[in-house]
Amino acid sequence: MADIKNVFISHIHEDDAGLGKLKDLLASKGVEIRDSSIHKGKFNNATNPDYIKSELLAPQIQWAGTFICYISPETKQSDWVNWEIEYAAKQGKRIVGVWKYGEALCEVPEALKEYADAVVGWNGDAIIDAINGQDGWQNPDGSDFDVVPLKRHPC
Repeated sequence: MADIKNVFISHIHEDDAGLGKLKDLLASKGVEIRDSSIHKGKFNNATNPDYIKSELLAPQIQWAGTFICYISPETKQSDWVNWEIEYAAKQGKRIVGVWKYGEALCEVPEALKEYADAVVGWNGDAIIDAINGQDGWQNPDGSDFDVVPLKRHPC
């Protein structure tokens, strides 16, 4: 029987295809991911940012046990990704960054630097360990990150 994890995967829509790859990687390790994030398969027509945050994103993040940020070069510039990370931190969620498959080192969103419990490379075991509570920062290739930012705790 698969281990089931309820997660919210923060990402930019251009990285939607990577979410399926992430779920497949974890499924091959016996972990089923239930993802509450908004993606092309769950698209909506909302345009009001306050409505999107309070009625669409907030409940999905609250539902999730773990918050995952899918890291690609474009996520750093996303105001939505940074807002989602900050909201997850305020909710006391475990925050895990996962480098996009094949990604070289790039800058991560500012909120992820501040609130991440773990950032891991594209390795199923490392991702599962991070979801399950193992802290630490890795480069995309799985090697240790040279400088680990201090984790901040929301008040």
